[in-house]
Amino acid sequence: MSSLVLLVAVLLVLVVVLLVDLAHRYPKAATPMLVGLGGMTVMAAVFVPIVVR
Repeated sequence: MSSLVLLVAVLLVLVVVLLVDLAHRYPKAATPMLVGLGGMTVMAAVFVPIVVR
C-alpha cells in the first residue's frame, strides 16, 4: 500500500471516530448526521468510479 492510501485510511478512521463522539454527545443531531453521511456516501459511490476512469 502506498503512503497516500494509508494516510487517507487513517483520516477516514479519525472522521468516523469524531462523528461517533458527536452522535454520543448530541443524540438529537445523530439522525441529521446519518442522513448527511448517507448522502455523501451515495455521491462518493457515484463520482469515484467516474473519476477513476
